[in-house]
Amino acid sequence: MTAALPPYPVTPALPAPHRLTRTEDGARLHALLWTAGPGRRAISSAVLGGGIGRRAWILNAQVSHGYRRTDPERHLACLAADAGLSGPGVGLMTAADVSAYAHARDGGVEAFVTAGVDVRDWAARPGEGAEGAPEPGTINVVVAVPAALTDAALVNAVATATEAKVQALVESGHDCSGTPTDAVCVVADAPAPDREAYAFAGPRSLWGARLARAVHRAVRDAVAEGVPGGPGTSGVTHGTPVPGY
Repeated sequence: MTAALPPYPVTPALPAPHRLTRTEDGARLHALLWTAGPGRRAISSAVLGGGIGRRAWILNAQVSHGYRRTDPERHLACLAADAGLSGPGVGLMTAADVSAYAHARDGGVEAFVTAGVDVRDWAARPGEGAEGAPEPGTINVVVAVPAALTDAALVNAVATATEAKVQALVESGHDCSGTPTDAVCVVADAPAPDREAYAFAGPRSLWGARLARAVHRAVRDAVAEGVPGGPGTSGVTHGTPVPGY
């Protein structure tokens, strides 16, 4: 007998983001805001709210090219407060224009990607790394899984998302594994006594395979030029404008 796969959820694992607009240092900049809802937690490499824990919102903020602030965590916290956000959340930064983002869905998994690949490279290269706060990442991946994942599976999901990102970049003709400051955030349901927690999220696991395909398509669309798209489909999507904050 073939095991039945979990049904696709009716509501998205992560709603489409709101687009926020602000003026900073004379530049008009945008941000994407997702609300995760109760009972969700995230794993992230973000400078604000990184690590594993309960998270209520995710903010992906555009900053000016040549960003030189040395307190990105404080900066993001101020942007979140200005947007009226409270409670724990995740804050990412990018110099890319986030008003156009790529979105893909696979089996209930939602992936959102903002990307700029002007500064790209391979991860393993000669030379020492730099200390201190890095410049804002230019490929930010936000992905949501409508299922509970163990801590180990969350780590596994980050690896799977990264593998899918690199695959999409190489297939798109980019000779790189990413940019030096890419960031990722994976949102999933929190384990509970009445909810099964999946222990695996590798590319051949149930939710890992769906995550990989969604991230792969979203990254591919984000780095492509002139790719049409719309809400609810794979493709480049424009967020809903919200007054400045």
